[in-house]
Amino acid sequence: MNALNGRVALVTGASRGIGAATARALAGAGAQVAVASRSGDNPGIEGAFAQQCDVRSLDSLTRMVAATVDRFGHLDILVVNAGVGAYGAYLELPEADLEEMIDVNVKGALYAVRAALPELLKSDAADIVTIASEAGRRGLPYEVAYSASKFAQVGMTRALDHELREQGVRCTSVCPGGVATDFAMGHGRTRDMPQLAGMMTPDDVADVVLFVVTRPRNHRLLEVNLRPVTETSWG
Repeated sequence: MNALNGRVALVTGASRGIGAATARALAGAGAQVAVASRSGDNPGIEGAFAQQCDVRSLDSLTRMVAATVDRFGHLDILVVNAGVGAYGAYLELPEADLEEMIDVNVKGALYAVRAALPELLKSDAADIVTIASEAGRRGLPYEVAYSASKFAQVGMTRALDHELREQGVRCTSVCPGGVATDFAMGHGRTRDMPQLAGMMTPDDVADVVLFVVTRPRNHRLLEVNLRPVTETSWG
């Protein structure tokens, strides 16, 4: 499958989990891929450009975008994936966890778009895909701060669609339910949780991202929601 031949994608939080799976899926479809993460690791993608990047810093993201364009010549796809989570009763949530979710999930998403948008506006086939969450569509118990941060991501992406549609930039929120990764491990999720066995895989989410960015340019997907069959339907 070479549906993305000639296109360049930047994925944040791409050293593992959903980000790594998404970067592999895009590369497998022919895209040239830049992977940004705190570690700067390449998740095994031949030809990918990997660089250390802290999404809490607009300057760090601006340098990442500039390095991507320097390497590949342009930028067509931004996948806003970097995120952190912590689960538990709200009054027991450490302040440090709350601050990190705001810094990474909210500021990191806003900064990623701000850094990449000048280059995306030069593309004739631009996509912004935000990996949000079902928690960003309805508040969930014991996920108060996380839900708030993901609501912010969904709102950001919808507002960007209104602002950028006529300029040819498609903006989509992908909102998965439970995905079995190391996400929030030690912050409300443990490896022995029986729920992990029934969750989706990072590849399941990556397949959805690939579907979104390979749609014909005459239409756009505003929001894609997916859940494991073991997860309760909330409406």
